Amino acid sequence: MLLTSITFLPLLGAVISGFLHTLIGEKVSMVVTSTLVCISCIFSWVIFFSLSDGEVGKVILSDWISSGNLRVSWALRFDSLTTVMLTVITSVSSLVHIYSFGYMNHDENFTEGESYKPRFFAYLSLFTFMMLMLVTADNFLQMFFGWEGVGLASYLLIGFYYKKPSANSAALKAFVVNRVGDFGFMLGIFGIFYLFGTLTFDNIFSNVATIAQNNNNLLEIFAIFLFVGAMGKSAQLFLHTWLPDAMEGPTPVSALIHAATMVTAGVFLVCRISPILEHTEIASLVITVVGTATAFFAASVALVQQDIKRIIAYSTCSQLGFMFAAAGVGFYQAAMFHLFTHAFFKALLFLSAGSVIHGLHHEQNIFKMGGLRKQMPYTFFAMLVGTLAITGVGFPLLYDYIHIQVGFAGFSSKDAIIEGIYASNSPISNHIFWTLIIAATLTSFYSWRLIFVAFFGKFAGGDKKLAEAHESPLSMIVPLGILAIGSIFAGAVFYDQFVGNNAKSFFENSIFMSGNNNILKDFHYVPWWVKMSPLGAMLIGLILSAVFYLGKSKILENLYKQHYGLYSFLYKKWYFDELYQYIFVIPMKKLGMLFWEYFDGGVINKFLNLVSLSFIPRISKDAGAAQTGFVTHYAFVMIIGFVAVTVLLLSFMVV
Repeated sequence: MLLTSITFLPLLGAVISGFLHTLIGEKVSMVVTSTLVCISCIFSWVIFFSLSDGEVGKVILSDWISSGNLRVSWALRFDSLTTVMLTVITSVSSLVHIYSFGYMNHDENFTEGESYKPRFFAYLSLFTFMMLMLVTADNFLQMFFGWEGVGLASYLLIGFYYKKPSANSAALKAFVVNRVGDFGFMLGIFGIFYLFGTLTFDNIFSNVATIAQNNNNLLEIFAIFLFVGAMGKSAQLFLHTWLPDAMEGPTPVSALIHAATMVTAGVFLVCRISPILEHTEIASLVITVVGTATAFFAASVALVQQDIKRIIAYSTCSQLGFMFAAAGVGFYQAAMFHLFTHAFFKALLFLSAGSVIHGLHHEQNIFKMGGLRKQMPYTFFAMLVGTLAITGVGFPLLYDYIHIQVGFAGFSSKDAIIEGIYASNSPISNHIFWTLIIAATLTSFYSWRLIFVAFFGKFAGGDKKLAEAHESPLSMIVPLGILAIGSIFAGAVFYDQFVGNNAKSFFENSIFMSGNNNILKDFHYVPWWVKMSPLGAMLIGLILSAVFYLGKSKILENLYKQHYGLYSFLYKKWYFDELYQYIFVIPMKKLGMLFWEYFDGGVINKFLNLVSLSFIPRISKDAGAAQTGFVTHYAFVMIIGFVAVTVLLLSFMVV
C-alpha cells in the first residue's frame, strides 16, 4: 500500500493541477500538487529506513501482457536499489515544488494574468511519476514505459517557455537525441527476450550464468545495447549534446532533471543489470571507458563556460561519468553512493544558481556578476556548501582511525570511486585512475571559478543592477537550507550503508557481484597517497582558480592570447554540435530536399496529374455513356449481375 501510494500520488497531483485548476483555483492546485509529492517523499524515507537488509518484494497491480511466450505483469518492485532512488527522486522533487512557489511567482515569459503555474506544477509531478514508474519496474517492458514517459515529460519541461524558439529547439533536441539512446535500449530489450524468453528481472538474473556460458557473445552485444540507452538518458559522450541546451527550461526544471531524476536513470539501469555485467567483460569495459571519457570531456568544457547554469550542467555530465566509471569496474555500490550524494549538492547548486538569476532579474553570465556575497548572503552560503561538496573537501585518512567520514557529501562518494578504480581488476585501471584525478582537478578549478567570479570582487553589471540585486524569498531559501544539510552530512551518515561495513548486506539481492569481484573490500586498503590524491586534486584546482580569478595578475589574459585555439575548442564543446551538423543534419536535409524535389514533385505529382487530368476524365466520359436514363436498362444489368453471383456461389458449393 505504501509503495503504491508513493508511486501514484504524484500522478494524482498532475491530474488535479493539469485538468482541475480552473475549478479549484491556481493556488489550491499548486498546494495540492506539492503536498502530494511531499507525502510521497515522507513515505519513501519511511520505506528506506524500515527496509530490512537484502529484502526484495513486489506489489502486483495487474496482469499486463499475455501473448505467446511473453508474460508481463504490472508490478512494483522494491529492494535497496529502488528505495535509494525513491528517496532521491521524491526528496528533490518535493523541494523543487516548494522552491517553484517563489521562482515561478512572476515569470517574465508570460503576460500578466496568463495562467502557467498549474501547467508547470502538473509537468513537474508527471515527471516525478514517470521516474517512479521507471525505478519501481519489475521488468524491462515496464521500465521502458517509465523510460519513455520521462522523455515525454522532460520535453514538456524543457520547452515550457514555448514562446521562445530556443526553448522549443532545446526540447526537440533533447527528445531526438534521447530517441537514439532509446532505440539502443529497445534493441537490448529485444535481445534479452530472445536469449531468456522473459523480461522479468528475477527470471533473467537467475539464468544469466547459464546463458553466459552458451551465448556469451550475444549477451555482450545486448548488454552494450542496454548501455546505449543509459548513455542517452545520462548524457554520456556522443549522446550528451542535449544536456547543456536543456538549460532553456526554468531553473527548477534544471535541478529536477540534472540532480536526481532523468540523468541518473542510466546509472540506475546499469546497476540494476549488474548480474548481466558481471558476466560481460567487454560491455563493462565499454561502460568504464565511456564514463571516464565523459568525466574528462565535460570537466574540460566547463572550464570556459560563462553561463552559470551551463557550468553546473557540464559538471553534472562529468559527475555522471564518475558514476559510470565506477559501475564499469564493478563498484556499483560506489556509483549508487555518488548518485545519492550528488542529488543533494547538485540540486543545491542549481537552485542556488536559480536564486542568483532570480535576484539579478534573469542575468546568467557570471562575468556580469561579482561581489554578490554581500547582497545575497544565504545564496552565497548555499552555493559555497555545494561547491565544497562537489570538489570533495574532507579528511581522507581519518576514517581508518575513527571509522567516521569527516567531510562533505561529495568527498565520501567521489573518493570511494577513485579509490575503487585504483583497486579494481580492470586492465586499464591505472589509466582510468589518473584520468579521473585530472577530471577532479578540473572540477575543482571551474567550481571555485564560479564562486570567485560571481560572489567576490567588484560587481560587473553596473551600479543600477547591483542596487536591484536582492535575496530570494523564504520559499526558495528553505529548500536551499535543507539541501545544504544533505550536502554536508549525507556522505558521513550513509557511508557505511553504501560502501562501508553494511554495504554488502544492504545491497544483497539487488546488486550482484561475482566471486572474483572483491572491490567492495579492496578499496579500503589502497596506498595512502591514493586516498590523498582527490584532496590534492581539489587543492590544486582551488589554488589555480584563486590565482587566476582573485589576484590581479595577467596570467589568465596571457594564456588566453597564447592558447586562443584551445580556448575556442573548449568553448565550442569540442565541436560536437558542428560535427553532428555536418555528418547527420545537413546530409539528411539534402536527402529530404532531394526526395521532395525529384520524387515527390517530379514523380508523384506528375503521376497524379497524369491520372487526374488524363485517365480519370476519359474513364468518367466512358462511364457516363453507360448512363442512358432508362430504368429497364438498369434492371437488366442488375439481373445479369445477380445471375453471375449466383452461378459463382453454386460453382463453389459443388467443388
